[in-house]
Amino acid sequence: MAAILLKSLHTLESLNEPTAKWNVPFKDGNHVIEFEHGTASGRRLVKIDGKELVHRDWMFQLVGDEVFKFNGNTFVIRIDPIPGLQYSYTLWVNGKSYKNFVQTQSKILETWSANVGNEEYRIVLDKQTQNVWVNGEQIETESEFTDDGAEILFSVGDLPAAIRTSSSGQKDIGIIYSLYINDVEIKNETLLKEDQET
Repeated sequence: MAAILLKSLHTLESLNEPTAKWNVPFKDGNHVIEFEHGTASGRRLVKIDGKELVHRDWMFQLVGDEVFKFNGNTFVIRIDPIPGLQYSYTLWVNGKSYKNFVQTQSKILETWSANVGNEEYRIVLDKQTQNVWVNGEQIETESEFTDDGAEILFSVGDLPAAIRTSSSGQKDIGIIYSLYINDVEIKNETLLKEDQET
């Protein structure tokens, strides 16, 4: 009877939405991390981009850390108790809190989304290395100096693209990066929105 009850609890918990969800930006794209925490069955399930990475059933310790690695990065989901028999969930990436990691990424990565024809493209510039990634793959580029700064030239789909750099003239802002596809400027993506989990 107890086994049937526990199986029923497990089934009910698996019907719910993820307990916590984070969108983590990397050079090769954003990765969605979903965490399911079964407080009745003790189950812990971690999915990255919809693929199951960690699955533990019948964990008797409901609080603590769930540590896992993905693409050479170390992730920790910290489970802490809060009043009312509830739990809080925080994500740590490479030793930094989720918010601090995303803020660091926004300092070293410039990100754009563009629709070319029927295709959607995500273009990422690593400001430290000047490497460009399109839809998760590093691509070959050419660099040229201009009167105002420099250009990184490449293609998106069949169209010519350029990331143009220029000085902002302000020390606290530094260099400005602008993406042009077929001479049309594309707006930057914001990596951390105000309503996202911290």
